[in-house]
Amino acid sequence: MTPDALQPGEIIRVAGPIITARGLRAVAIYEVVEVSQLRLIGEVVRVAGDLATIQVYENTSLVRPGDPVFRTGGPLSVRLGPGLLGNIYDGIQRPLPALEAMSGAFIKRGEKVAPLDEGKSWHFVPKIAAGAEVRPGMLLGTVQETSSIEHRVLVPPLLSTPARVKEISAEGDYTVNNQVALLTDAGGAERPVTMIQVWPVRVPRPVKARLRTDRPLITGLRIIDTFFPIAKGGSACIPGGFGTGKTMAQQALAKWSDADIIVYVGCGERGNEMTDVLTEFPKLIDPRSGRALMERTILIGNTSNMPVAAREVSIYTGVTLAEYYRDMGYHVAVFADSTSRWAEALRELAGRLEEIPAEEGFPASLPSRLAQFYERAGMATTLGGQESSVSIVGAVSPPGGDFAEPVTQHTKRFVRCFWALDRLLADARHYPAINWLNSYSQYLDDVQDWWKQFDENWAAIRGDALTLLQQEDHLQQIVKLVGPDVLPDTQRLILLAAEIIKNGLLQQSSFDQTDVYCAPQKQVALLRTMLRYYERGHAALGKKATLADLRGLPIVQELVRAKSVIANGDADGLKQLAARLEQQFDELERRHA
Repeated sequence: MTPDALQPGEIIRVAGPIITARGLRAVAIYEVVEVSQLRLIGEVVRVAGDLATIQVYENTSLVRPGDPVFRTGGPLSVRLGPGLLGNIYDGIQRPLPALEAMSGAFIKRGEKVAPLDEGKSWHFVPKIAAGAEVRPGMLLGTVQETSSIEHRVLVPPLLSTPARVKEISAEGDYTVNNQVALLTDAGGAERPVTMIQVWPVRVPRPVKARLRTDRPLITGLRIIDTFFPIAKGGSACIPGGFGTGKTMAQQALAKWSDADIIVYVGCGERGNEMTDVLTEFPKLIDPRSGRALMERTILIGNTSNMPVAAREVSIYTGVTLAEYYRDMGYHVAVFADSTSRWAEALRELAGRLEEIPAEEGFPASLPSRLAQFYERAGMATTLGGQESSVSIVGAVSPPGGDFAEPVTQHTKRFVRCFWALDRLLADARHYPAINWLNSYSQYLDDVQDWWKQFDENWAAIRGDALTLLQQEDHLQQIVKLVGPDVLPDTQRLILLAAEIIKNGLLQQSSFDQTDVYCAPQKQVALLRTMLRYYERGHAALGKKATLADLRGLPIVQELVRAKSVIANGDADGLKQLAARLEQQFDELERRHA
């Protein structure tokens, strides 16, 4: 691009974060520009002849017509390299700790800091020799980014092949801007390689192939893993009204899920909630390594009072960082909280752009924008030949808890897992407050072969448990009208067995060191034993036993307390629990023989 093409334009209209400028010659859609002498970062979202419409990612107070607009010549991009993990960014990848050190508690407009520490040295270990033929995604060398994660320096994804390594740096300490390799591409041009890659956030990073999702993302939450599992590379949403536990559920998933890398995007949350996240996450201990969880976590924070344009782009920034680590062969989980606030930012920007509104004022492009985000999830074979994944879990905050509103309804079209939070369960202090009647997962067929390693009949016992809970819900409607005493013992047994499942399996305490995480083996064993109680109880009722006899068995309280009493690795304890159940029913049947 010629220098003349990058001549500054002139602002002719300001409407909040939306600015109209003229004189930007040959400007491209989604090109990044800098607005006024403050150099506020903006992005071109509409071009009409000589006029360009720009959304600005910072406060535009005191920006006025006549101020200049400077072109950069490229789209909004993130800088990818060692130093991302453990950092906290805003929606356009400005490091908040570095900005705080520079500006104090209040960030100055137009302040810019390099996303990666350019003065820090990293120990580079080459993994390829000079003269070797390479292709995009191949490993050039490694850097130990944190004690938990090895950072892999890869051949750039858009390199034209066949290519060769002309030079490779010796093992040693280098900054992110130092050259670590020199490649010769198919056209004979030399391509220097540093530890940094620059990638536009709205463009998905390429993979060799998309794969079928065939293994679950284990979260340690029984109602999710056992009843409504999400696959690695899958997508899910957690809708719920205010106070139902969306943020706490996502934080629990971030801490306990078996993803290698966590990317947490707080887009539009209240300032106090985001403050809790930013202060609590650095204190969390990784249960897998015993070290700080931040060693494998990236936080992106945009509170509800920050500029709406930055909120709109924050989820694309988060998923691009996730794809970068996916390309290294890691399984990455992205948690977006909340996509409703993100959609509200779209609505405000659409109003400023004078677009015709669709349902509830949201732009007509809302479904496609949601699809652009959720469809970047998936299990894939990377360009380097490894299997890895990006899983996406988005929270939705429907006004008044109304799941019929547009963001929830459109999100359901693009995710295969729906964890519906329930106000009544939250008020009853039943956490996670996921309603087992309104939730669903379409990954059951994909992951059931994985679960068969713990029980060949996993799908059947899961189905039996859900059927029992559905029958209990129907019977509760009758009980509310006429009371439980009119029901026969067989139906009252359904109420009892369902109560055991709800209290002993579906309810889980984050304050109990044993119950906070439940291993898959323990989940299956507990559910199987609870269903066995119902089977033996139903048979005992046919042998003249009464419901009072069944309720009085010591095993009832043992089943409810087992989640906190029996440790995850205690297989003998689970077997003894099942054995005591059989023994107590055998004795009961002998008494009524």
